[in-house]
Amino acid sequence: MIMESRLEVLFTPAEFDRLPERNLSETVCVVFDVLRATSTMVTALANGATAILPVVDIPQALAVRQREPRVLLAGERDGLLIGGELTGSIAFDLGNSPREFTPEKVSGRTIAMTTTNGTRALRACASARTVVLGSFLNLGAVAGFIHKTEPVDLLLVCSGTFDQAAYEDVLAAGALCDLVWPKYKNVSDSALIARRLFRLEQQDILAAIALSRNGRRLLSRADLAEDVRFCVQRDIFKLNAEMATDGRVRTQDSSEKQS
Repeated sequence: MIMESRLEVLFTPAEFDRLPERNLSETVCVVFDVLRATSTMVTALANGATAILPVVDIPQALAVRQREPRVLLAGERDGLLIGGELTGSIAFDLGNSPREFTPEKVSGRTIAMTTTNGTRALRACASARTVVLGSFLNLGAVAGFIHKTEPVDLLLVCSGTFDQAAYEDVLAAGALCDLVWPKYKNVSDSALIARRLFRLEQQDILAAIALSRNGRRLLSRADLAEDVRFCVQRDIFKLNAEMATDGRVRTQDSSEKQS
């Protein structure tokens, strides 16, 4: 029996927090945290990082550093680099700005990373057949991966902001829906909403995201405003970033994946 292909979008953390209850063994999950975790991870890998290990909280990141002293620690709380006052000891090496993750800092290094929502969303998808990082920066490569592998179940996971939906993640998910739309017959209303919002806003994504909660917050800070402009760039990286069974995100050539 031929299974009908399915496309679904999850908008909020409450939805992805329930993913461990679902059977995801045949599902490809694409996780979006446009401002800024997945954009930053994709940038780090493009700039030569060996792998990124998403962890849920600060103690887990510190435990990774204790086991592997050469691992860089990265992440944010309330948008800011995690300092010694939060760890009880050391400050993290990097925050969550993609512009920090330069080749000079990250090439050849593994990075343990914790953010408010993005790393939680990735860990929630751990039981999926495949977990891919989505952003505007590598959207075409992700769409190419989907066209190549033709997953029957495609689940787009928006990391959100605190416990709410994030407009920038919904727009990026909608952009991916738009690229793969003809391949899917069983389409959720959430996917329809995301695609229609993207089509409404696609002429000026930066202006749309500038209206979002995260966009307003970052643009109000001189040191972080450029992150928004950086993260809305389309297809500047031709790579797929996939979370392997060991929990580490690495660059994967989609031609190596089985359909």
